[in-house]
Amino acid sequence: MTQREFLDEPPQNAALTDYDRAHMKIYMRVLDAATDGADWREAVAVIFGIDPDAEPERARRVHDSHLARARWMTEHGYRQLLREGRK
Repeated sequence: MTQREFLDEPPQNAALTDYDRAHMKIYMRVLDAATDGADWREAVAVIFGIDPDAEPERARRVHDSHLARARWMTEHGYRQLLREGRK
């Protein structure tokens, strides 16, 4: 994955965004890694292609912000997806 394919921090809107829709696969991968107990450094390297040793602050920010948004999706965002699917 290249740096251009994702933001360092996803939008924090209360509503589902185009970014969320385009990055659901990333959200699922980050959630799976966290659920499996993977080290965040390994996850950020594999999923985002960021070297956590070379860019520790950015790597942590990217990982944590996407994990938080992924968790938001499981609690709130999915409802909006379901409503959209009914239209």
